Amino acid sequence: MAKVLITGGAGFIGSHTACLLLEWGHELVVLDSFANSSPEALRRVVELVGGDAARRLRVVEGDIRNPASLREVFAPAAQPAEGIDAVIHFAGLKAVGQSVRQPLHYWDVNVAGSRSLLAAMAAHGCRTLVFSSSATVYGYPEQVPIPETAPLQPINPYGHTKAAVERMLADLAASATGDGDSSPWRIAALRYFNPVGAHPSGRIGENPLGRPDNLFPYVCQVAVGRLAKLLIYGSDWPTTDGTGIRDYIHVMDLAEGHRAALEALSNAEPQVLTLNLGSGRGTSVLEVVGAFEAASGRRIPFELVGRRPGDAAISVADPSRAEQLLGWQTRLDLAAMCRDSWAWQRNNPSGYAGI
Repeated sequence: MAKVLITGGAGFIGSHTACLLLEWGHELVVLDSFANSSPEALRRVVELVGGDAARRLRVVEGDIRNPASLREVFAPAAQPAEGIDAVIHFAGLKAVGQSVRQPLHYWDVNVAGSRSLLAAMAAHGCRTLVFSSSATVYGYPEQVPIPETAPLQPINPYGHTKAAVERMLADLAASATGDGDSSPWRIAALRYFNPVGAHPSGRIGENPLGRPDNLFPYVCQVAVGRLAKLLIYGSDWPTTDGTGIRDYIHVMDLAEGHRAALEALSNAEPQVLTLNLGSGRGTSVLEVVGAFEAASGRRIPFELVGRRPGDAAISVADPSRAEQLLGWQTRLDLAAMCRDSWAWQRNNPSGYAGI
């Protein structure tokens, strides 16, 4: 089993991936600033896995931009044992709207932070990385479903930062020097579409701070009574019901995609994999509302309002390459996404803040 660093491991996708990797027997180090996450998520992960999970999980509170935090991860004075074998890099900011308002902050955290992490990896001889990228790199897609060969044309600062880190990774791998060392890199950039759902236990899930930007947590908070109604941005899109269509992927399927990518990198020659993680199925906003009402037994009041700048009508993945190279495909459908999202929200109406 590998020793894996997960940056941002207390976040939504990070905590679910940590849970899965612990179940598979890996040893984990989680580096998280807890700026947009809670230590409670990791406490619950240990509880869910049980056994010796607490012994196999070390948590470091810190920032990937801080050299001291990175030293504590890669060369801890108190535990000078074997080093990190691989990194799964989730740490970063992810709200599209916020990125438009605070572009410099996004470039600092997402791009400068990634550069600091890569430099630390090179310095400590760790050259296996799974990077959390995003379908936002495609912008307004020219074809649907979207293949990995589609042009990168992001339309907001968040998407630009993901594309910039992908470029940095490609340049690093092509240099074959690892910042002064000749060891090659093993890299997977996973462009995922719309992660939703929660752990089937209802113990860990998405915990946005403030008003949610994404559809599922927004719907959840309306269903549980924290928000009065859902605002649906655009009812005149060129789609079957006029609302936007997205490719939703259950977070447990997404976690499995990261595990599969890590395994593929470890068992193959050095390479750079760029893969879409999605279901290949499109679902409209109104279809999500109907499915969530069926799962929760609650009515979801909504209001149709104008389109948001930067939104696209349809974004659906072509995930065939991930199936071919990783043997991975989604298993959980929209009903499961809604069922698990509702179980999490019902059991934790205020998220981790309700402890």
